[in-house]
Amino acid sequence: MKVSFGKLSKELPKYQKMSIFKSTQNYLTLLYSGLIMIFLILFVVIVYSLLYVGTLKVQEYNVEKIAEKKKDMLENYIAKQTTPKKLNEIQLHILTKKEADQFFYYVLNSKKELIIADEVNIELRPKILGLLEKWNPKKVDTHQEKITINYSQIKLSQNNKNVVLTPAQKSREVNLMIAGHPIFYKNQFKGMLYIGKDISFAYQLFYWLRIILLILIIVFLAIALYVSHIMAKKSIIPIKSAFEKQQQFVADASHELRTPLSVMLSSIDAIEMTVDTKKNKFTEKLITNMRAEVKHMTRLVSDLLTIARSDSANIKQTFTTFNFVPVVEQVVHSINLIAEEKNIHIHLETTESITIQGDPEKLTQLLYILLDNGIKYTPPNGHIYISLLIDSYKNNPTMFIKVRDTGIGIRPEDCSFIFDRFYRADKSRSRKTGGHGLGLAIAKLIVKAHSGTIEVSSELNQGSTFIIRIPLSKGV
Repeated sequence: MKVSFGKLSKELPKYQKMSIFKSTQNYLTLLYSGLIMIFLILFVVIVYSLLYVGTLKVQEYNVEKIAEKKKDMLENYIAKQTTPKKLNEIQLHILTKKEADQFFYYVLNSKKELIIADEVNIELRPKILGLLEKWNPKKVDTHQEKITINYSQIKLSQNNKNVVLTPAQKSREVNLMIAGHPIFYKNQFKGMLYIGKDISFAYQLFYWLRIILLILIIVFLAIALYVSHIMAKKSIIPIKSAFEKQQQFVADASHELRTPLSVMLSSIDAIEMTVDTKKNKFTEKLITNMRAEVKHMTRLVSDLLTIARSDSANIKQTFTTFNFVPVVEQVVHSINLIAEEKNIHIHLETTESITIQGDPEKLTQLLYILLDNGIKYTPPNGHIYISLLIDSYKNNPTMFIKVRDTGIGIRPEDCSFIFDRFYRADKSRSRKTGGHGLGLAIAKLIVKAHSGTIEVSSELNQGSTFIIRIPLSKGV
């Protein structure tokens, strides 16, 4: 797989810079408050919906009842006539007068001619009739409409001539609940009755109700965050205590094991010097195996101690300004002896000098980890390529390190986990290769301590490529 330095991974998210307990506490806080807010919002939505639907249903019911009442009055009036008159001849004032809470009251004959009309303002009649033109219900029915009233363009009634309107009062939108009811006499259609009621007050009420509920949600969100923070903080205490004890145990045990392991390794060397292993092949094999296992244990203890110190923020780092190229050349020269045993060729490509601000010991360890990892998983006659260059990333001078091997590769589903502690893509290889799943985790810690990033790309049976980006100056 070809990997260019121009297509590198993004910087580590900010939350990864927090301690594991701080990030866990924040996660629990968000989880607890999120659950509380989900139930609160669900409750608010249900209550609001019930109030909204219920209020509109009540208004709809009231308008329908008024329409039924007016319809009955009209039909009774027609039925009482000795000689039934046409509906357009009705002159009864009680039938033509709208009630106080009505916006308009219209009766149209079978030819859709307006014969009875009463509204809040006669200037609104064309607009209202326009709304009713295409609506002919077969039975009593209701629906909602909106109408915009521009008071600056219509004539006020005689009683309101001296009223001075403010800019806000000159125009407003009215929500109407309109009921329509056909009028029959002896099963013969006589006309349509329309009654409209202004329900803008209900929408205004729900507008302010939404604002109040939103304020309450914000207040409860703040309370939920505070309570969740306290709950998360208390719940993390026993976990933190257990982890710190375990961490201290690992650090103490690792530290204490280093001395006996060093003594064992020295003892094995002394035994090898005093015993002629060439005459006894069994003894030679036994001592060789003992030395290999003690070295393996020494590396594991050293890695565990590094991990424990990094978790406790007690890892020692000495940042200095130095030329990184001689360090790389020395590491390549040292590890080349191991590579030659598997007939693996290491190729180094770099400039003459790369001055960087960092910890020489930790960066050396980083190179050893990456090269050792490449040697472990590269078959004989393979190749490892190391490239170093300086480039600019987000206008900051940055050192790029690319380590590419021709090994067995990594499955795509494993690439996102190989930097986790004790993770091995193929656990059956752990004893054969001598790995214990901490090397790349330590490499990531070292890169992170230098404000850098590390990524991997790989193809099975084609090899893997590790790309590290480290700012030349600490804090960049």
